[in-house]
Amino acid sequence: MDTGQLTAGTQAERDQFEQYAEKCVLWNEYYLNLIDWSDPHDPIQKLILPNGDELNMMDRIWAAVNEFPNGAEINRGGDCFRIRLSSDEALTDSEIEAGLQQIAANSEISSVMLTGEDGLTLTTPKLRDILTKASEIDHVRIIRFGSRMPVMNPMRIYEDEDLLETIKQHSSSEKRIYVMAHINHPRELTAEAKRGFTALQQAGAVVVNQTPVLKGINDDPDVLSDLLDQLSWAGVTPYDLFIHRPEADNSDSGLPLSEAYRIVEQAKARTSGLGKRVRLSMSHPSGKIEIVAIKDGKAYLKYLRSGHMLTIDCPEEASWFDDLPDHEQDWNQPEKEAGSNASADVPEPKTWQQTRSTWHVIHD
Repeated sequence: MDTGQLTAGTQAERDQFEQYAEKCVLWNEYYLNLIDWSDPHDPIQKLILPNGDELNMMDRIWAAVNEFPNGAEINRGGDCFRIRLSSDEALTDSEIEAGLQQIAANSEISSVMLTGEDGLTLTTPKLRDILTKASEIDHVRIIRFGSRMPVMNPMRIYEDEDLLETIKQHSSSEKRIYVMAHINHPRELTAEAKRGFTALQQAGAVVVNQTPVLKGINDDPDVLSDLLDQLSWAGVTPYDLFIHRPEADNSDSGLPLSEAYRIVEQAKARTSGLGKRVRLSMSHPSGKIEIVAIKDGKAYLKYLRSGHMLTIDCPEEASWFDDLPDHEQDWNQPEKEAGSNASADVPEPKTWQQTRSTWHVIHD
């Protein structure tokens, strides 16, 4: 976007946005105008305005993306197969075709998820091509992709008749398109956003929501319960609240597990209807873990894939699975070789997790 057209905020704030905006494809004037510039703690501003550490991290990520412009990365976990997206320019037909051939060859795969990039940042023709080819595989019943577009640029949805027709053609009672929205604060649920949800729903898509519990943004039971209620009223199923994976660029937004659990349980008690069934989870390399309860210094956890239950000590300061004493008892953490990229490490789950699949690159 042209940040020179942005009139809200101080010149210093606009300058800081300009430093970051050229690397953030979802920013637009619509979303930036949701910010209350008179509030130094505005949650929408915190969601998109990076601090100094985050700017440095973004520079490193951007350099890595330019150095390794890979296209589709194919990942399998259990009965869900993932195709990792990148930009249209890098995403080649041959890379997508390779993943689709693997899906077609395994009749146990009923669900395909497009990951790695916001699914609605792809052009409509590219998205249509992927959906068409995946839908032609008989045993594929669900195709999912995540998106922030319903709240960051809802006009991309309801003004694009070709997009809505594409979803309508590929979402039916036999095969269904799921849009995994990422909505973090009730102020993102504007009339425009709800119009986008309605357009997706009328086209036949099922829209559900995933939300990270973030300090200074939604770490308040009233805010979270309001979000859960508004989602339900808009026909968007609250699917998941999750603990943000700790990284160098998000250290300011993390919360202790016990505090996050308390906030979520209080929010669920204050909401009505479907919001009460939302779960709190962590997407850890060893598997997706539900935080069933935290009480009296103990965390009661459940691996969603296998159903394996854990009862483990939970110190007050623990903010991630790796912070829990003896967390290694249920998975073998990979040894990092000299010069290896930590992000490429793949853990070797123990036997009880290998009953479904040995392809545990990305867990569902």
